[in-house]
Formats: sequence, structure tokens, C-alpha cells
Amino acid sequence: MAQGFSLKDQLFNAQSLGQLGAEYAAGLPGLDGQAFARQALSGVPERSLMACLDWFADCITPYLSADFPQMADQLEAMMPPPLDPALRDDDFGRFIHAVPGILAVRHGLEHHHARALDLLHAATQRFSMEFSIRPFLNHRPEATLARLAVWAGDDNYHVRRLVSEGTRPKLPWGRAISLGPAQTLPLLDRLHGDPARFVTRSVANHLNDISKTDTDAVLARLQRWQEASTQTPQELAWMARHALRTRIKAGHAGAMAHLGYAAQAQVDVQVRLETGAVAIGERLRFDVVLQAPKPLPVLVDYRIRFAGAHQGRTREKVFKLKAARLEAAHALTLSKAHLMKRGAATFSLHPGRHELVVQVNGVDRARVEFELL
Repeated sequence: MAQGFSLKDQLFNAQSLGQLGAEYAAGLPGLDGQAFARQALSGVPERSLMACLDWFADCITPYLSADFPQMADQLEAMMPPPLDPALRDDDFGRFIHAVPGILAVRHGLEHHHARALDLLHAATQRFSMEFSIRPFLNHRPEATLARLAVWAGDDNYHVRRLVSEGTRPKLPWGRAISLGPAQTLPLLDRLHGDPARFVTRSVANHLNDISKTDTDAVLARLQRWQEASTQTPQELAWMARHALRTRIKAGHAGAMAHLGYAAQAQVDVQVRLETGAVAIGERLRFDVVLQAPKPLPVLVDYRIRFAGAHQGRTREKVFKLKAARLEAAHALTLSKAHLMKRGAATFSLHPGRHELVVQVNGVDRARVEFELL
């Protein structure tokens, strides 16, 4: 039987760890890079992806000085060249280069805070240190935020991105931090006008995190940035859409209004199913017909209320359909074929009565039931 895709094996294999061993050997005289690679690779099968990184740090530690400032010097000497500074997006780096951040936390957090942050500054130019910066934010928040304020003006866009990404309230895979929006939004004020999409995407994701608990703060910041004209209108509009995506899915009126979609706009909506019953594994095909008496921008989503495993229980999920503009008295038809996917890892389907709800500008406008077989 063919094995499924393994991200861990894709990231950590003989080739990648051989390269890491060669980099270590080049920067640390006396280290046998091939022996290191063999040892590192031997621990991969039994560990999770993130545990592998801790294991690689374990493997290199015996070769390093016990004195952290000297250890940091050694780690910097072993680093590959920085990521291409001419790029502006999608250059996250390689997971094998996360080791300096792990060692900075282990050996520098308590007694060598400033030198450890220097190490993270160098390391994040090879692989994002967004996970490693968070223990420093928890341990000494004021001193770490002061350093991040300096980094917000750094010449390297990977360093600038770390300022936003490392302080995100809900960073995926990241350790929880106790900072609030009042502490992080001033950093985003410095970063929102950045020319690199890698940075502005992080800023937008950071705002999206905040919006889940304080939408008004996000809307106020977006309005302030719009008035400041520090970022281009096109990029700021993209950032706003990305930052408000969770609230838009929830139909938040203020988020809709900020993006120019009037919740109470007059619009007629009809939804037509190709058939009233569809089997799991097939597609639910439907048309949405919209018409308005005057020109109108619309954001059209649909929500499916799924039958649960037990009678009376339901679950809902929102899906994007179309952002469009209606012309006066001209009907717009949107068609969709939604796959009722069998065997999804995170969302199992169950036969029974389901409901399709169409929402326009965050407001439910039409609904129809169908049977899932």
C-alpha cells in the first residue's frame, strides 16, 4: 500500500540533514558533519516534526561551548548565507535552520537575554524565529518589545516580519503569550506601510487574530492607516480584506461596512438546487440569482448547516462564493458545485436533512433544504 505524504520526512531526510551537517562542519572546526547527520537522522522516525528540531539541538549541543555568548558566536559562524534580501514574499526558510532559536531559549533566556536576541536577529534571516521569540516575550516583555521596536525599522524584511509574526495573539503552533493589542498594535503601526508582502501579510494575519476578540480595535486601526496614507491604497485594501476575513465570514456589520458592503442594501436573492438530494461523494450543484434596483457591491457567501451524527445535532460552515457588483435591474447568476467530500480528516458528513443558506453582505437572504444520501 502506498504511504501518504509526510511533511516531516520531506523536511528531515538524508539530504537535508547532510547539508546541515556540512554547514556545521564548515563553521565549527573538528566537527564531523557526516557523523552529526547520521545521528540526527536516526532520531527522526520516532519523533514528531517539532520534536525533531529539539532532537537536532540535542545532537549539536555537545560540540558547543557551555558558555552561552561563545555558543552564540559558534552558532552564528555555522549559519548559511541569509535568505535572498531581494525577494519580498514566500521565503520562509528551511526548518533545519530552527536550531539556533531553540538553543537561544534553552541557554540564553534566563541570563543572557540581550545576546540571545542578537542570535535570533541573525537566525531569523535564515529561518523565521517566530516560535523562539515568544518565550522571551513572556519572560521579559518590556525589554523584548523594546528590541522589537528597533527591529521594526531593520533593513532585512525577515527581521521586520518577525516583529509582527512573533507577537501574533494566535500564532499557529506557537506558544501562548500574554501581550494585549495595546502592546502590539504600535508595532503594527510601524509595519503596515512595509513594501514587502511577506510583512504586510503577517500584519494582516495579526489583525485577524485580534479581530476575534476586539473587532472594533482592528476597524479603528485600519481606518487610521487609511487616513495616514503610508501604504498604497491597493495594498491596504488587500490587507483590510485579509485582516477582516474571519469577521466577514461571521457577517460582522462593521467589517462589512469597512469593505464597502452595506448590510441593509436592497437586494433580491433566489437559490435554485439542481436536485433536492445528493449523495456523499457527489457535488451539490446550485445557482444563486441576485438582482437590485440600483448599482451595488455585494459579497456573497453560502453556509451549509450539516446534519450531525446524532438526531437533532447540526454543524455549520461558511464558504466563499463571489465578490461582485450588481447593476441596476440586471440579474446576476452565480453557479457552484460544492463537493460533499467523503472521508475528510476534520469534518465527517452524515446522511440526513441539510440546509443551504445564502448570505449577502453578511445577512442571510435565502435558504433551501436538501437531503444528503
